[in-house]
Amino acid sequence: MPLDFTELVDLTSERLGGAVLYANDEFFAPKENLLRASTPVFIEGKYTDRGKWMDGWESRRRRTQGFDWCVIRLGLPGVVRGVLVDTSFFRGNYPEQCSIEACAVEGVPDVERLAGDEFKWTEILPPSQLQGDSRNLFPVTHGERATHLRFKIYPDGGVARLRVYGEVAPDWRRLARTGGELDLAAVENGGLVVAASDMFFGHRHNLIMPGRGLDMSDGWETRRRRGPGYDWAVIKLGTRGAIRRVEVDTAHFKGNFPESCSLEACRADGVVEDSSIPALPWKDVLARTRLQAHTRHTYEEEIQDAGAVTHVRFNIFPDGGVSRLRIYGHADRSVG
Repeated sequence: MPLDFTELVDLTSERLGGAVLYANDEFFAPKENLLRASTPVFIEGKYTDRGKWMDGWESRRRRTQGFDWCVIRLGLPGVVRGVLVDTSFFRGNYPEQCSIEACAVEGVPDVERLAGDEFKWTEILPPSQLQGDSRNLFPVTHGERATHLRFKIYPDGGVARLRVYGEVAPDWRRLARTGGELDLAAVENGGLVVAASDMFFGHRHNLIMPGRGLDMSDGWETRRRRGPGYDWAVIKLGTRGAIRRVEVDTAHFKGNFPESCSLEACRADGVVEDSSIPALPWKDVLARTRLQAHTRHTYEEEIQDAGAVTHVRFNIFPDGGVSRLRIYGHADRSVG
C-alpha cells in the first residue's frame, strides 16, 4: 500500500525554499502566512487598521465575478500527490471552493512572467468544495513534475495554511554534471524517510533536511525506551548508489543522544512496507559505533561495501535523538 500522502515531503515548505511569490489580493492578511511552518492561531480581540487579524492569507470581499489567486514556488521540484488546505479559524470568511494548477519552468522566472500568460498551467486539482475551520485533504493524481503552483480560491476569503505533499524530483542531468559524491539520502536529491520505529519528540523527515539542525526540535528523537530493543529509521535513497561515507550529527542532543548507532543497506525494488522491512536483504555498512553528544561524526574508513543500494536502515541504541544523517556516495547512472 502506498504511503499516506501526508507522510510525504511538503514541497512548499519554507525550510526547503518554498515561497508565495504573488497574490492578486491580500487586503486582510498577507500571502506569506499561507506557508508558515507554525500551526495557525487565533487571537481574540486582535485587530489591525484593516480589520480582524487572521493567521492566514485573506482577500477582501469580492463584488464582481471571478476568483482570487496566488503563485507559489515549490521549495523543491516534485510530483504532487496531495494537498492540505487548512481553513483553521476561518468560519464565516472561508472560500467556497479552491483549485490548483501547476507548471514546470526552468531557471528562476520573475514574478511578472509567472503572473502573465507565458507559461502553460495544467489543472491538477479541479474546483473542490471547502469546509470552514477544517483541514481539507485532497489527493492529486496528475503525476507530472512541477516547479510552481497557482492556487485559486472561489470567490474570495481566507485560508490559514497550504501544504503540498509529494515526491521530490531532482534534475539528475544537472546533478550528473557536477560529478563527485552526492548525499544520496538528502531530501533535495529525492531521499525520503519511509518508516521509523518511533518519533515521539521529533519527526523522522528532519533527519534528511538541508543544513544543520536549528535546535533539538529540528531532529529525529524517540521516546525513552523502557524495555529491550532499539529504534530505527528506514530511508529510501533518491537514487540507487554505492555508499562511500556517512555522517551522523547529534547537534543539540546532549543528555538524550543515542549511546551508539549502526547502518545497514539493501537493494529493494518497488514499495517498501513496514511489514516487509525485517525480511529485506540487509547488509552491514557501518558496524555498531559509539556516539558523542552534540557532535558531527564522520565515517569513511569504517564503511563496508554493500554495492549499489536503494534503502538504508539507520539504527540507534537504545533510543534518543539525532539531528541529521548524511549518506554520501556515487549515483548509479544506469537508473533514472
